[in-house]
Amino acid sequence: MLQRTLAKSIGVTGVGLHSGERVALTLHPAPENSGISFLRTDLDGEMGEQIKLTPYLINDTRLSSTIVTDKGVRVGTIEHIMSALSAYGIDNALIELNAPEIPIMDGSSLPFIYLLQDAGVVDQKAQKRFLKILKPVEIKEAGKWVRFTPYDGFKVTLTIEFDHPVFNRSSPTFEIDFAGKSYIDEIARARTFGFMHEVEMMRAHNLGLGGNLNNAIVIDDTDILNPEGLRYPDEFVRHKILDAIGDLYIVGHPLIGAFEGYKSGHAINNALLRAVLADETAYEWVEFADNENLPAAFHELNLKKCG
Repeated sequence: MLQRTLAKSIGVTGVGLHSGERVALTLHPAPENSGISFLRTDLDGEMGEQIKLTPYLINDTRLSSTIVTDKGVRVGTIEHIMSALSAYGIDNALIELNAPEIPIMDGSSLPFIYLLQDAGVVDQKAQKRFLKILKPVEIKEAGKWVRFTPYDGFKVTLTIEFDHPVFNRSSPTFEIDFAGKSYIDEIARARTFGFMHEVEMMRAHNLGLGGNLNNAIVIDDTDILNPEGLRYPDEFVRHKILDAIGDLYIVGHPLIGAFEGYKSGHAINNALLRAVLADETAYEWVEFADNENLPAAFHELNLKKCG
């Protein structure tokens, strides 16, 4: 299977969920083997240099996955766009923005899926590299855990736990094996969510300044406030899977393995990636020159061409 990039550049404007700032975002094609990079066009000199994404740049995980470079350059809330890039197997792209945060759009990854469909996806000459999990790797902390286990494909299983009546209406656990299920159908529309009682605390820390009922599910003491209701009966746990997929794709390559989590979040997801990369016996890089040898989870990805 070959590496992929965009067929053309494409842009969109929106608002940062936490910063509240207006953001102009443009996605560009990028050369093979260049990976996913970010560029803050509002900054000059060294601060305005291109940033190649790695798990080691995620240095702020308060309610999102945020790049913070050693120069203090920030690119916040990257998990939704990374989740969409994962769905289309984009290996190489340059993401330009003129603010410190990716726009939240409608709170899901679906607007970014539409952007990729509009731009088109093209194969490049170099082989796509997959990160294959070879042995179990687990992180536990403060009543939550995440783990990778070997699996011939890509499967995600998550469980959430919130002491609130809204969450008692659906199963707290969702599992999706991409050998038989579609990311776009099952995951992409799930929106981020938050509680009214957290708003004051968040805004005291300059977070959540752009949040509203158009880009998040908002929950009060008894119910959700969004008049249109939920997009999936179990939208909350599906959104956590959307986030996890984006967090894991920060490694820059598709994963062959099973990911499981209980009360997972951005910090612990990133810690798991770092733990895998720190143990050379836990993974290997693999390529598939013959697409017939691809694990079934990536068959749809191989067929999914747009543009």
